[in-house]
Amino acid sequence: MENSEKTIVVLLACGSFNPVTNMHLRLFELAKDFVKGIISPVGDAYKKKGLMPAHHQVIMAELATKNSKLVEVDTWKNFQKEWIETVKMLRHYQDKLEASDCDQQQNSPTLERQDSSQKRSLEPKTKGAPKVKLLCGADLLESFGVPNFWKSEDITQIMADYGLICITQAGNAAQKFIYESDVLWKHWSNIHVVNEWITNDISSTKIQRALRRGQSIHYLVLDLVQEYIEKHNLYSSKRAILATLQRNTAEAKA
Repeated sequence: MENSEKTIVVLLACGSFNPVTNMHLRLFELAKDFVKGIISPVGDAYKKKGLMPAHHQVIMAELATKNSKLVEVDTWKNFQKEWIETVKMLRHYQDKLEASDCDQQQNSPTLERQDSSQKRSLEPKTKGAPKVKLLCGADLLESFGVPNFWKSEDITQIMADYGLICITQAGNAAQKFIYESDVLWKHWSNIHVVNEWITNDISSTKIQRALRRGQSIHYLVLDLVQEYIEKHNLYSSKRAILATLQRNTAEAKA
């Protein structure tokens, strides 16, 4: 293994963490061999029914990753005035990583001690700047096949330039879906499927439903996230009704 090279990969999970659940974090745990992860919650420009204001999503994600050495939260997308497509997000983070890597190389010392140099020669060398890949579940992968849901050129660019890590539960047909898609099959070497053998059906939608009905979500989200939700009365039935009225009023004015 001497003088072998490795590519550091950064996993980007984007979407509406509404709220962030243990299963969102579980994605990174299953894919942790790929080194580092970024959670990027959507901004207010993403008009999705029942979506909490962006600042709540960010705070909950930060609370959920507070003690994580693997995952961090990035708020770049939250401050954009318009919805940012996934491929543009991947490009943004890749550019950011390459710029950071360039700065580190320029600031690194040119003279090093002999023993230190010999020690590093036995370690795998990193191959340029870290590479960004999209981290997702099988549902997002299969959404590539939904007509008019994605731009075909965006799918091609995501697959060709970045690739993805897909976490799928046992029995899911992710591999079959890749085989049946010409675009995905063409770039199959850039898709890494990781099986989750411990079945868990936690989702943000089900968390929201439980909260609307006054049911417990303990052990389904981290304690800090649950405390924040309860403190701000997020996802309650009264708040859902108020959000619907506000949305209808805004649409009527538009």
